[in-house]
Amino acid sequence: MENLFYTAQELAAMFGISSTKAYQMIQDWNKELAAKKFITFSGKIYRAYVNERIYGYNGREEAM
Repeated sequence: MENLFYTAQELAAMFGISSTKAYQMIQDWNKELAAKKFITFSGKIYRAYVNERIYGYNGREEAM
């Protein structure tokens, strides 16, 4: 089973950024999710949310 979360180290490697920047991105995104009443975990971010924020993919097909 695929892990549901990315860690800061995974984001840093994926995007070629520092781990400090990756932690900052996760912190900002977790604040957004917490405002929407999602449960968040420090230092981790939902893979689906990263796909939505970075790639614009939300897992649902858009009507054409």
